[in-house]
Amino acid sequence: MRWFGKTGSGPGNGETTNYLSLRINLFFFGTFFIFVIMMIRLAGLQFVESPELSEVEASRETKDVPLAAIRGTIHAAGGEDIAHSTPIQSLFVTLTQEYTAKVKNKKTGLYEPTAEAKANTKALAAGLSSVFEQYGDPSAKKLLKEDILLLLDLDYKKSLGYVPRKIKTGLTMKEVAHLMENRQRYPGVSVVEESIRHYDKDTVAVQTVGYMKQFRFTEDYNVYKNIRSAMKQTDADPGLSYREDEFVGIYGLEQQYQRELRGKNGYQTLSVNAQNMAEKVIALVPPVKGNDIWMTINKNVQMRTEQAIKDQLNWLHRNPVQGKLHKDAITGYAVAMEVDTGNVVAMANMPDYDTNVWNAERLPPEVWAKIEGYYQNGTINDISSGVSGNGLKSLIYLGSTIKPLSVLIGLEEGLFTTGDTYMDKGIAYFGKDNSSSVRNSSGHVLGPLSPAKAIQESSNAFMVEWVGNALYKKYPGEGIAIWDKYMKAFGLGVSTQSGLPGESAGVADYLDPKKAGSTQAALVHASFGQKGKYTALQLAQYTATLANEGVRIKPQLVSKITDPDGKTVKQFGREVLDSISFHPSYWKEIKRGMNTKVKAFDGFPYDFARKTGTSEMEAFGATRDNGVFIAYAPREHPKLAVAVIIPEGGFGANSAAPVARQIFEAYDQEYGLDGVPKKNVPESRVD
Repeated sequence: MRWFGKTGSGPGNGETTNYLSLRINLFFFGTFFIFVIMMIRLAGLQFVESPELSEVEASRETKDVPLAAIRGTIHAAGGEDIAHSTPIQSLFVTLTQEYTAKVKNKKTGLYEPTAEAKANTKALAAGLSSVFEQYGDPSAKKLLKEDILLLLDLDYKKSLGYVPRKIKTGLTMKEVAHLMENRQRYPGVSVVEESIRHYDKDTVAVQTVGYMKQFRFTEDYNVYKNIRSAMKQTDADPGLSYREDEFVGIYGLEQQYQRELRGKNGYQTLSVNAQNMAEKVIALVPPVKGNDIWMTINKNVQMRTEQAIKDQLNWLHRNPVQGKLHKDAITGYAVAMEVDTGNVVAMANMPDYDTNVWNAERLPPEVWAKIEGYYQNGTINDISSGVSGNGLKSLIYLGSTIKPLSVLIGLEEGLFTTGDTYMDKGIAYFGKDNSSSVRNSSGHVLGPLSPAKAIQESSNAFMVEWVGNALYKKYPGEGIAIWDKYMKAFGLGVSTQSGLPGESAGVADYLDPKKAGSTQAALVHASFGQKGKYTALQLAQYTATLANEGVRIKPQLVSKITDPDGKTVKQFGREVLDSISFHPSYWKEIKRGMNTKVKAFDGFPYDFARKTGTSEMEAFGATRDNGVFIAYAPREHPKLAVAVIIPEGGFGANSAAPVARQIFEAYDQEYGLDGVPKKNVPESRVD
């Protein structure tokens, strides 16, 4: 019994031990063998097949190359095309392996195009040149084989390897047909639909509409800096990527509504190898046409406004006013804005120019020399005006057009009442010991004046003594802040919120008492319009705010946006920006006062509120008289507010008012100041 209980002894035990050892040895040997095979395979992968595998992996990378969409149209209020795009066919070449395959030069150690790649490239250039010669427009510039080789940019000096090269734009239908029918003969060649921008030859509101440039020239524009940043995001929508040669909005509505007008780019998805060269086109996504913009500007009213400014400038050059000609008046600005809607029906900056000059890739120096003084919008920002050039710009002192607001402030602040009478002696004194003075225009002594009569007769003395000086005395040290509050409530010194790029908020000179001489002097001169420079659009908004009795509304330049099928995707309406309340009797007094005699409106069939102005500004050592005029009509239930500025034009009644008369008549024709468009009324009834 004990024998059977012992372990490791007895018959057969040696055989079992040998069997287990054999199995263990076989296991370790097999494991070692497998390990050796794996090491050999890994070494082969690393040292033998690595370059090939890396190239295969790299070839799986893809790049999306944008294809520009057709830009939407900018319409005038009546539907006329002011800026539109037409499709054109362009030829691009993607440098696929047929043209870029390389081999290592044993002598230099550098990689060079293979003989086959060189032959393919030369054959492509020769073939395309032959196609252009045979099927292209005979009047177009010829593209020779050498020209095409340069455009292919085989040294990648202009573009990355995978970016398609634009060879020719504006292909004829015969060229397109031939290339499409024989595409197998031209590897990498694609015909892409692009567009070219056209602007109305009537040059309608060109500074407001704006213009376009290539995307490559937009590095300094914030809106495009943001777009460039977004394009770098890894999850960026390829349809929102921009090509460097793509034309984009640079000014005016073209820039303001760039995203809506542009639409969405199509794109080619290319497979790209380790050398950043295209291998083949994997997918093609077509572009989506941009939306259309409908301006509030009426073409007929706009054209008549522009012509009225040109005619008036010519008249001032030939006819003496106050004993002299005004040949220095060479610019003019006008804005007409509906009182109830805020719709801007005219925004004129003269002289203007043909915006189609920007369609070229480069603007010729001689063209730039002609337009650089007035390609920007002087109705919203500060540009050179008049013969005095940079010494006098389009932001102009308001002159006497500020007087309705001055009187409102005086009434609201209790400086006088509607029943008070001021004795105008033609001069008012202020400052220490009354050492400073201001006279009325031409030194006129106006006698007893009510607040309304002070506006009508344009008394500087009233404004100085009863508004500016009185406000200074009521609020020692704070009068300027009080004045500034009222200015901003009426849109003077703040943005109109039109949205146009580059809009100026104006220059409130009264905020610099040192320059004026003192706080008192700043308020005194501001009270009759000599210490605040503003744009024509601000002046129009101010006038509309007077007509709306303190309600400031946003100027609307676009009424709606429609998609390519004509469906409205966004509509714009009246927007109230600010509101200030005054006693109804104050408004009544102001309306009575805005009744200055203006010869240019003799026979005008509507009762209307108006104020002339002549602002004085120094430029190049001389005092320049600038014509300013504001008006709204009808006086009761007003429809349209108008502002006109003629720098260096002399008295506003003579220089600016005649332009305003033409604007009101044009609006009456199109819309009716009484709600009845006169163009729809038989002539006998109009008379």
